[in-house]
Amino acid sequence: MFSTSNISLSKKAVKQNVRFVKRKLHKGVKLSAVVKGNAYGHGIEQMVPLFEAAGVKHFSVFSTHEAAQVCEFKSKSTGVMVMGWMEDEAVEWAIANDIEFYVFEIGRLQAAIHYAKKLGKKAKLHIEVETGMNRTGFEEEHLQEVIDLMQDNKDHFIFEGLCTHYAGAESITNYLRVMDQIKKYHKISDVFEENGFMPKNKHTACSAAAMSYPETQMDMVRVGILLYGFWPSQETFIAYQRSNGYGQDDVKRKVRHPLKRIISWKSKVMSVKEVPVGEFIGYGTSYQATKKMKIATVPVGYAYGFARSLSNQGRVIVNGKRVAVIGTVNMNLMIINVSECKNIGKGDEVIIIGSNGKQTVSVASFGELSNQLNYELLSRLPQDIPRKVVE
Repeated sequence: MFSTSNISLSKKAVKQNVRFVKRKLHKGVKLSAVVKGNAYGHGIEQMVPLFEAAGVKHFSVFSTHEAAQVCEFKSKSTGVMVMGWMEDEAVEWAIANDIEFYVFEIGRLQAAIHYAKKLGKKAKLHIEVETGMNRTGFEEEHLQEVIDLMQDNKDHFIFEGLCTHYAGAESITNYLRVMDQIKKYHKISDVFEENGFMPKNKHTACSAAAMSYPETQMDMVRVGILLYGFWPSQETFIAYQRSNGYGQDDVKRKVRHPLKRIISWKSKVMSVKEVPVGEFIGYGTSYQATKKMKIATVPVGYAYGFARSLSNQGRVIVNGKRVAVIGTVNMNLMIINVSECKNIGKGDEVIIIGSNGKQTVSVASFGELSNQLNYELLSRLPQDIPRKVVE
């Protein structure tokens, strides 16, 4: 009600992004929308219904905590898959609520079988295998133990998926490593099939892999950042342009972007004052007025998602002008240089992410200025910033 800033989410952008991703998928490939990290900072509560309205029928999350949040807002028939953290005790909740989940260690597989027997209900399992990411997943030497346990308990689970994750599909520097992972995945898949286990879904592709390595799309893809209107990397975008007939000259100039940003973030001017020449502005001595200046404070700081690393580098839009953040970003506010802004006053709109006419401040520009990934900045947006859906 009295928040220092607010976030708007475009329904039209969601539909456009889902439509674009589906067009890039092979026929019959299932789309799972990744909504971990509070839907990449956009808000699970808002994004789940928006994605469903755009035709998404499956969601991927990191934890059972996030799965429970999704369940509050999804339709009954929509699937949910946990890719990461689960206490063994949470396995019982997952099975009882038809939640699919990754299994990448024997203990979790044993827990799944135990609770499936207890509930008299089959666990929906996605077996994650190690192919070269070296994070989570069963190594080849443990596959027989997994298969033996599955053989002995066939009546207590559904083999929903066989999955892995690629180590950097967004960069060409990882090409050989990714190709090795693809080969290893197929080798492991053959082992399961030779033992009579065919998963309902083979899935390995994230946003970057789905775009740059179409052969990885298989039965299902787990797409996150693309659905929010961002490319995993500039390399991925350039590769998309070239694969769609754009030459080097086209890549260098701006071409119509197939994705649309869903999010915009706005606040208001808190106060305006003048500073004499020679005075330092804000904490310490990081910024000194070289002439008489007019400054404004904005009630958004690093506690609210605007990184301290954007001190003396960030940009916002006020009254149609793109202005600089000066001095050190505080916990609760930033200071901006509004010397060129006429008739500025308390309560005037400040665009932190978004556009006003020809002026734009994008999430990507934050990354360029602060060395943050799109993913990082978005997922750090506090959950208590009000989010509203707009057309």
